[in-house]
Amino acid sequence: MKTALATLAVLFAGTAQAQEVRSPAGTLHGAAASDVTSFKGIPYAAAPVGPLRWHAPMPAPAWTGTRDATGYGNDCVQSRMPGDLANTTLPMAEDCLFLNVWTPQPKPGARLAVMVYIHGGGFSTGSGSSAILDGTRLAARGVVVVTFNYRLGRFGFFAHPALTSEAGAGPTGNWALMDQIAALQWVKRNIASFGGDPANVTIFGESAGGESVNRLMVSPATKGLFTKTIAASGGGRDSWPDLATGEAKGVAFAKSAGAEDLVALRALPADKVQGGIGLLNPDEAKYSGPMTDGHIITGDTDTLIAAGKARGIRYIVGSNSDELGFIPAPFLKGFVAKATAMLGASADAVRTAYGSPEAYDRHIPSDYTFTEPAFSLATRQSASAPTWLYRFGYVAEAKRATLAGASHATDVPYQFDNLAAAGGKPTSADMAAAKLVADYWAQFAKTGDPNGKGLPAWPRFTPGAQMLRIGIDKTEAAPAGAPEIKAIAAARDAAKKK
Repeated sequence: MKTALATLAVLFAGTAQAQEVRSPAGTLHGAAASDVTSFKGIPYAAAPVGPLRWHAPMPAPAWTGTRDATGYGNDCVQSRMPGDLANTTLPMAEDCLFLNVWTPQPKPGARLAVMVYIHGGGFSTGSGSSAILDGTRLAARGVVVVTFNYRLGRFGFFAHPALTSEAGAGPTGNWALMDQIAALQWVKRNIASFGGDPANVTIFGESAGGESVNRLMVSPATKGLFTKTIAASGGGRDSWPDLATGEAKGVAFAKSAGAEDLVALRALPADKVQGGIGLLNPDEAKYSGPMTDGHIITGDTDTLIAAGKARGIRYIVGSNSDELGFIPAPFLKGFVAKATAMLGASADAVRTAYGSPEAYDRHIPSDYTFTEPAFSLATRQSASAPTWLYRFGYVAEAKRATLAGASHATDVPYQFDNLAAAGGKPTSADMAAAKLVADYWAQFAKTGDPNGKGLPAWPRFTPGAQMLRIGIDKTEAAPAGAPEIKAIAAARDAAKKK
């Protein structure tokens, strides 16, 4: 009996020790589950409140003793989109700069590959604490997983002449991107204590998170913070407004709010600053969104990749097979009109490449926004580093009667192997698809190549070569760059040269 009790005591002590990490940021107590230990709600920067609203992230205050890291921190202020799988029920506050870590080996010296995820949500919604982003199953593959929050909407993107003056020679306006960089800097300083290798960091994200990945990989402000990137449905051929435009919209907001100076602006109630900005309310007259600030963002992603600004960064990029197919046909017409206007005189040539006006109207919104940008960015980056292109087309068996293809963001639970958190009852085929995607992602993080034992071969991308098509029936190499995608690319390239 005494021997058994002694054994239990040793096991308990070992578990308790594994749940505690002493990092440069401070000592943390986490929670163990399924051979993975999580540490949640860790502040990576000071609360951006009061005088720190619209200020570059400042160091998080030190704590004494052991900080409880078993629960998530606040979500950032936002207007949650009803029905969004990424929603949480966590409280919202400006004090929201928290990150979460999942590790299978919470001990220094393990030197595991690190995967840092940047959530999507149009830069106006989302959370790093969403159930579908739980890192347990992905970390169980032998990697350290990190998710985090960053400021959203007008809290995350706001320019004003007074703020530009206050920043001096430093960056201004893109506070959310500064948060993302601050989180990556925290990882570099602290992740070794959690068993991670700060020299082997992969950043990955979807939608606005994928766009963030694309922008950060060409930013002069991120040197040395990561070596590999995965951009899912992140676009990458758009131009952000310049700082002057952002300042003008910031002045318009300040006038509408009756705030004459920074003191008054920073004293505004959070709900007035937020103003209902969301995926369906861009408030374009008074809100710029992300901008080309000249410090963090110095130009367009495609142009900077072509100029070699992401040289040496291994890259996976792709999109879903029917990104905007969930939008009812009457509402899709507006997207068709916008893409057609952007194509200008080349619209007829692109329509011809689709083979019929019906095919053009059905697919141009998704292809213009997501498919062609992924192809074009892969084409550019493949000249600077090993690159892989994919097309995700798997649809859960329960949804095949209503979805013709994989719509926007449906791939996220597959990346984390978290289908159970996405609602419904996944089938064995669904679970196999999720395992496949997560295996590719983890293998890439570990080795810099997504190919591995038991995985269908994924050819490295070169112009005119192949991509990986993740389909319902099978996953296989397939030709990259259909005629219509190449026609869109040619049109956009010609417009860039003008």
